[in-house]
Amino acid sequence: MVKRKTALKIRKAHRYLGIFLGIQFLMWTISGMYFSWTDIDEIHGDHFKKSAPVQTSFDNLLGTSQLATKESVKSLELLEIANEPYYWINEAQLYNARTGQRKNGISKEEAQQVANRYMLDDLEIAKIQLVDSVGSHHEYRGRPLPAYEILYETPQNLKAYVAVENGAFQTVRHRDWRWFDFLWMTHTMDYQGRDNFNTLLLRAFSLLGLITVLSGFVLWYISSPSIRKLEKKIK
Repeated sequence: MVKRKTALKIRKAHRYLGIFLGIQFLMWTISGMYFSWTDIDEIHGDHFKKSAPVQTSFDNLLGTSQLATKESVKSLELLEIANEPYYWINEAQLYNARTGQRKNGISKEEAQQVANRYMLDDLEIAKIQLVDSVGSHHEYRGRPLPAYEILYETPQNLKAYVAVENGAFQTVRHRDWRWFDFLWMTHTMDYQGRDNFNTLLLRAFSLLGLITVLSGFVLWYISSPSIRKLEKKIK
């Protein structure tokens, strides 16, 4: 049987580890419950968007050789901006697909029309503003800048984002997504980018958590009357 002094040390280590790790264990549990009880499509804001944006057909479009550019075309995407067709060339240049003229970004009005193609018709816009830069924790982090932030009059503080450079609809953000983002950060313990599962902090807490659980099993073993009776019978 383990000596009393050793048992006290194990019990003390288990107690202090539990206090130290308790808050993180609680956050892991709360965030895990939230993830399992929420619909990921709602987190993405799909219930604020049309099932599919109306696709417009265009004709009489210019060929790439007719555009006002001398650069070779490595990639091309046809986009619709305010009912007009545009070529997005090499992920850097925007050209009117009918006139061939280059377009340097979109206006607020055009951004609103782009958002209207994707968002539900009964949503009322409260404000549109230009976003030039965002921090590492901003809800629009990691996406093209500058962009137009379109705020809707909803209790969920709903926002849609449209890239200025090519007029592409980017994403929507709302209250539930922000809760998800915060809890995901506490779950992964990546307080910068959210998605790194290999941080030293997470590894350290995972290892300490394992030690805490194992010490609990050891405490049960050395303090269990049944185990003591069994050991006496064996002796």
